[in-house]
Amino acid sequence: MFTTLLQITNPAATTTVADTLTQTAQVVVPTAPTEDSFQLIELIMKGGPIMIPIGLLSVLTIYILIERFMTIRKASKIDPLFMHNIKDLIHNGNMDAAKATCKATYGPLARMVEKGISRIGKPIKEIEAAMESVGKAEVYKLEKNTSILSIIGKIAPILGFVGTIMGVIVIFYDIGLTGDIAIKTISKGLYQKMITSASGLVVGLLSYISYYIINTMLDKAIQNMELGAAEFIDLLQEPTK
Repeated sequence: MFTTLLQITNPAATTTVADTLTQTAQVVVPTAPTEDSFQLIELIMKGGPIMIPIGLLSVLTIYILIERFMTIRKASKIDPLFMHNIKDLIHNGNMDAAKATCKATYGPLARMVEKGISRIGKPIKEIEAAMESVGKAEVYKLEKNTSILSIIGKIAPILGFVGTIMGVIVIFYDIGLTGDIAIKTISKGLYQKMITSASGLVVGLLSYISYYIINTMLDKAIQNMELGAAEFIDLLQEPTK
């Protein structure tokens, strides 16, 4: 007991005991395990090489959707005063100014009206045919690359199915090498199988939705062109003041 009291009163011994307790606490208390953060890029890479064409198709789909959306939206905007100005210029006999107004106005309707103005003096049927030919050419420009969206919608799920088959092959290959059917052995093939299937379906769905959005906008733009062309023909048949 006397020895114990000496150790307690001795500062050096006290420091030694404190250090021992600290080291013991560090050994006894375990550190909390850190969980690996879920990263989308790593998950996509587990899909295998088939994810490269699927990824390219997704980028192409988004590009076409944005590019066509902006182009068709811009072409669908019609100045409400455009036909009114054309009507006044034609009734005043100022054909050159009417053509200049058409050239200064963006949009397929302006190109159609410009062609119609250049045919004034000829039979109405001939004017309508000339405007219709220009209209078809303008619609063809607006439809540019939209069919690619339909093709992507068919190809992407097929690529996903190919990735599924490749994943199954990887599963059986790994089992054949190890002779083990544990989840750790088949996880690589399962990842590839499920990721490629899901990615192909998502890209296919995105392309189909984009295709129908663009087609809906095209229908509206064509309707506006037809209404504008009919208004121009009616304008030519109105009696001049």
